[in-house]
Amino acid sequence: MELTYRSSLKHFNFTFLLLFWQSHFQAAQSFANFIFGDSLVDVGNNNYLFTLSKADSSPYGIDFGPSNGQPTGRFTNGRTISDIVGEALGAKSAPPPYLEPNSEDNTIHNGINYASGSAGILDDTGLLFIGRVPLREQVSNFEKSRDYMVRMIGENGTKEVLKKAMFTITIGSNDILNYIQPSIPFFSQDKFPIDVLQDSMVFHLTTHLKRLHQLGARKLVVVGVGPLGCIPFARALDLIPAGKCSDQVNQIVRGYNTKLRHSLRSLNSELRSKDHNTTFVYANSYDLFLKLVLNYPQFGLENADKPCCGGYFPPFTCFKGPNQNSSQAACEDRSKFVFWDAYHPTEAANLIVAKALLDGDQTVATPFNIRYLNDL
Repeated sequence: MELTYRSSLKHFNFTFLLLFWQSHFQAAQSFANFIFGDSLVDVGNNNYLFTLSKADSSPYGIDFGPSNGQPTGRFTNGRTISDIVGEALGAKSAPPPYLEPNSEDNTIHNGINYASGSAGILDDTGLLFIGRVPLREQVSNFEKSRDYMVRMIGENGTKEVLKKAMFTITIGSNDILNYIQPSIPFFSQDKFPIDVLQDSMVFHLTTHLKRLHQLGARKLVVVGVGPLGCIPFARALDLIPAGKCSDQVNQIVRGYNTKLRHSLRSLNSELRSKDHNTTFVYANSYDLFLKLVLNYPQFGLENADKPCCGGYFPPFTCFKGPNQNSSQAACEDRSKFVFWDAYHPTEAANLIVAKALLDGDQTVATPFNIRYLNDL
């Protein structure tokens, strides 16, 4: 009799605790975003890796308010597009990097950021930089986060949280940059036709998107690759003059984006027939950023050629100068530059792009913009 009583009491305590966690997290839940990608959205995961791809020293983060201008691992001077979108949609704070100790505590409140600088859709992308977290591994890390959520609020509670959460995937640039960069001894591989690269990228990305859907993702924003032929790194490789972009590189990007958009249309058609809550939004960063680069004065900017930090030519290093009171390698007015370094946009550029993705028409995001998706 006593054994039965203790068993019942133990079951009651577990059930009570589970219900407590469910009600606590549901009441506290705000905008949650699970972020996957590369250095465009990495917020510090690479700080915890042995890698050549890091942004953990000044002047990176010089304009990032929450850190008082200290570097966080973001590959820009301030906020990323994901930071800005999250703030606009009510996030109390940015999702922490997955590799940061104790980050799982934020999983249900804010989401988690799994992105990694130099990572790609393909596992071998970024090999030159040594440490990075490819997309396949990022999705595996999300599975671990999901397991934690199930332990805290149960399977049904987890499904409800994930159904309302945003999933953003910003990746693919490094796969193409690795393809166009000059051959490096011991790291080079025979280059296959560009359409094979594009098809492989789309196939593997689609596979990972389906896996995220199986795990409970219902609101997914997939960001196309931007006009890489316009970034200082790519222009330097082909000796492209100021005011011009490498059309050869941009043609590769356009071909990939076209195939990606077609795949997302197919996914929407296939998966929405099974669950009407499912939506894949294609974010057209290519046209947005190309318009910004070619018409930067219209947006109040003054320079779309030179990176604010670092030089035009290899090794494109962005670092703090010897005078510790100033960032000698960085421009004085970051708000007037499109590019922060040879690869990444400034916060000023990110603000312009983020606003368009939030509230733009179907030329910017299809089938609708991010704010509309969030309100569903």
